[in-house]
Amino acid sequence: MQYNFDEIVDRAGSNAVKLERLKPVFGHEDLIPLWVADMDFKSPPAIIEALKQRVEHGVFGYTLPSEEYTSSIVNWLERRHHWQVKREHINFVPGVVKGFAFAIDEFTGKGDKIIIQPPVYHPFRIVTSSLEREVVNNPLILDNGQYRMDFEGLRNIVSVNDCKMLILCNPHNPGGRVWSLSELNELADICYENDILVVSDEIHADLALPGYQHIPFASVSEKAEDISLTLMAPSKTFNIAGIVSSFAVITNKTIRERYLAYLEPRELQQGTIFAFTATRAAYDECEEWLDQMLAYVQGNVDFVDNYLKENIPEIKAILPEASFLVWLDCRSLNLSQRELVKLFIEKAHLALNDGTMFGPGGEGFMRLNVGCPRSLLEKGLNNLKKAVCP
Repeated sequence: MQYNFDEIVDRAGSNAVKLERLKPVFGHEDLIPLWVADMDFKSPPAIIEALKQRVEHGVFGYTLPSEEYTSSIVNWLERRHHWQVKREHINFVPGVVKGFAFAIDEFTGKGDKIIIQPPVYHPFRIVTSSLEREVVNNPLILDNGQYRMDFEGLRNIVSVNDCKMLILCNPHNPGGRVWSLSELNELADICYENDILVVSDEIHADLALPGYQHIPFASVSEKAEDISLTLMAPSKTFNIAGIVSSFAVITNKTIRERYLAYLEPRELQQGTIFAFTATRAAYDECEEWLDQMLAYVQGNVDFVDNYLKENIPEIKAILPEASFLVWLDCRSLNLSQRELVKLFIEKAHLALNDGTMFGPGGEGFMRLNVGCPRSLLEKGLNNLKKAVCP
């Protein structure tokens, strides 16, 4: 089946965050929304059909995760990521952000130090601070148009700080890196030697673009397996973020039992009917849709890169290896961050994420969502061209 990713889907009236929050966040409603990290594509037909059939049943009582649900995850991880896990290693969690908040609650105490690697997904910093833990930044290094981890900096940090946890973004958001086996191994060695729990946010795992292969952190070595808790979801992959469908994969028995001891008394491991239904359909029936979607997104990434080079060379795209998010390097415009944001909003009429929300290293950057029909993307870039080159 050939899927149509050029279709414009009118999301008005659907309570979509990227539309309803334009005025409160940006002060304007007449913006092209290329910010919130969901896609403007319809979810795969198989998921829609599975949900319809479940709705038609008409009874929505208390529901357990089926064997088919858990098996779909086990089979997907082995087929797509070459990671062999067991059914008992998997547990539903009501969101990836909530999942690492639970881990912070359970495995650290107030005042404990938690390492993040900015510029990075902003809830890493916000949740950690809100829970009264100390954020320790080990900034990534931008090297020849791609980010890499600063292992020397990390070793210096752990040599003088008693850090309890590192939250890993794998693949990275907003930089789009698919971390290599050698990088993940070195990270595992450092954290293992210093008794640091790695909570790996792998929500973008399935979105490795053509030519790249995601590697689950816990799969790289016995050391990594021994110190990690992995959070995943089909939500970004199949555009079902509104159906809370996340899960934790924990192969280390001690970590798993302790995490479950936190979840179970609070009934946080109890998933919903639609989460179970959508996840099973996604992983069992939607792989061809995913491959076509990734090819389309890669085309959008290439389109952005070529457009900028030909029309707005002052802005450079940090080419993602995974996901539908493109990190734009706008530093050559020589604008303050306030002036840069104002340019995008008031002159280009675009809603993008301000790079500074991702922490140190985000100054001079903006994050662009290319998970949309190319015609919309082209319209946005034309607006940007007129704003930069009037």
